[in-house]
Amino acid sequence: MAGTISCSASLAQAQDFKMGFVNTERIFREAASAKQAQAKLEQEFSKREKELVDAGNTLKAASEKLEREAPTLSESQRNARQKQLVEQDRDFQRKRREFQEDLNARKNEEQQVVVERANRAVKQVAESEKYDVIFQEAVYVNPKHDITDKVIKALNAAK
Repeated sequence: MAGTISCSASLAQAQDFKMGFVNTERIFREAASAKQAQAKLEQEFSKREKELVDAGNTLKAASEKLEREAPTLSESQRNARQKQLVEQDRDFQRKRREFQEDLNARKNEEQQVVVERANRAVKQVAESEKYDVIFQEAVYVNPKHDITDKVIKALNAAK
């Protein structure tokens, strides 16, 4: 008899337990604040990226020109131009590496802002709809527990 009462109490508690799941990748793809952050980064880094592409094309053209003209150049001219190309390539690689480091740092900053806003939206949804737990990573989630759409709506509504 005591086992039946205990089982009934556990079942009642399990029915009161409410859990949800949030797909953070979707939030980064679909939330307005994430899209705004991406657009901001593209605007901020587009000029430097174009300069890098142009420098890469210039370097490639100079390398191809050296290959074409190498047979007609003296050894000292060929060596001087090869040395110049190596220096230009080293400078290009350094600029590309710096660009990538700056871009990654800014991307991390912008993503952190989105994460903080998303976490506030998750908490808001969880509290207003009385969720006991919200998961962000899982091997499998039944779609009925996915509250990502609600979080994205809350996130987009919050300005």
